[in-house]
Amino acid sequence: MASNRRAFLTATATATAVGALAVAPTPATAGTGRPGAPAPVTAGPALDELLAGNRRYAAGRPRHPHDIVGHRRLLARGQHPFAVVLGCIDSRVVPELVFDQGLGDLLCIRTAGQVLDEAVLASIQYGVAELRVPLVVVLGHERCGAVAATLGRLRTGAPVPGHLELLVEEITPAARRTRALPGDWAEHTMRAHTTWVRDAIRADPAFGGASVVAARFDLDSGLVSLLP
Repeated sequence: MASNRRAFLTATATATAVGALAVAPTPATAGTGRPGAPAPVTAGPALDELLAGNRRYAAGRPRHPHDIVGHRRLLARGQHPFAVVLGCIDSRVVPELVFDQGLGDLLCIRTAGQVLDEAVLASIQYGVAELRVPLVVVLGHERCGAVAATLGRLRTGAPVPGHLELLVEEITPAARRTRALPGDWAEHTMRAHTTWVRDAIRADPAFGGASVVAARFDLDSGLVSLLP
């Protein structure tokens, strides 16, 4: 199987295929989990809303109970998420909870270690091109299992079983770039890989309509911080 990284760098926009999935336009409040409150339509307010929600989550004062009973009819009419979040599958890092957002607010894509493949890229493009989402957040986190597996492979040379090899292959470049840095190799690798994914998405013209940022979730404090 060809490297996801190489496939990404040679990929062309899939606008025709994604266009077949297009949905009818909906009002700005039709898909949001915040009844009566318009969804942010530009990247700055969208990012502000995510970070404010994260502060509520970290402080133990969430606003969204994640109960769809009161919103079912509203959500059934359509969706209008205001951010795409590409995050890890780690069960402790659930974007709707971490950012204290309701159903319909976020378009979440999760792969181990935020690894890219064509399905992920097409899903992001669907959000940006068809749903007009203004913001894409690549969310890494500390103590990532996919990063740990990659470092274990580099330390020991032991083979990685089955499909896990693909994850290790994609994260290895970030691990090699940061191996000589002082401090926590896993933390350096996670940051380098997360920002690489951000930069790769930024460089693709398919996502030119959105702002793309990288962020780190701290498991201990519950806080999200932006990565440079």
